[in-house]
Amino acid sequence: MNISINDELRTYVDPLTPNEYAALERSILAEGCRDALVLWGDVLIDGHNRYAICRKHGIEFKTVQNDRFTSIEDVMLWMIDNQLARRSVTDFQRGMLALRKKAILTDRAKAQEEAATKEVAAENAPANLPADPPPLPLGTREDVAKAAGISSNAISRIEKIQKTAAPELVEAVRLGTISINAAAAVASLPPEKQVAAVIAGKEELKQLAKQVRESRAAPKAARVETRTEARSEAAAPPSETAALAARIDELNAENAALKARIAELEAALRQAERAA
Repeated sequence: MNISINDELRTYVDPLTPNEYAALERSILAEGCRDALVLWGDVLIDGHNRYAICRKHGIEFKTVQNDRFTSIEDVMLWMIDNQLARRSVTDFQRGMLALRKKAILTDRAKAQEEAATKEVAAENAPANLPADPPPLPLGTREDVAKAAGISSNAISRIEKIQKTAAPELVEAVRLGTISINAAAAVASLPPEKQVAAVIAGKEELKQLAKQVRESRAAPKAARVETRTEARSEAAAPPSETAALAARIDELNAENAALKARIAELEAALRQAERAA
């Protein structure tokens, strides 16, 4: 049997961890390859790990054809939906998959709109297009969250990680070393500080994320309290004005102390990076 491997499809979804791969290999060795590999023509689109294990150990396997695709993007959408249907997929992986689906559907809708504008869509449409209408783009963050099965807040944080996180931090959250919320906080730091935090380990990542969140919350709380006190000061008798001013000075001192603590943590991270 001639089976072709498309590297783009093979690496399109997250690989198994070493432990997951080892568990799959033990299962196939004990029970055989129970699930059929899925082919699109001669291209393998589902079962890359099972195929590698079966070839390694000379184990027989079955295949099934899925010939309803008209492009590699159709295959990718099917792979995404197939992964999203699995219970073992983490929330971070779900969010990343749904964002990939959004990108494909958005590009497809744009291309179809341009084709319709030029009045060439009907002339160039392949005769074997599926009867079902194409899926609608995931236009809003809520649409993406619904497709992923997670909250829109989680999607927002995953988008931030996707845009600003260093590859080492992305891998850490993918492996569960750090939570989505903590990773989104750390992703706001410069890349070199993100990498140093990953090298420092799980506890340091959690501590750094906490420091980042506190450093954001403190000035905001201070501004709110300052505005509230300023409004009170306008109506306060002269005897209370000095006390309000003193409280504002205290808040400013606390803010300066927080900044100093963050500077100490950054120095520790630099030292950890040099030691690594």
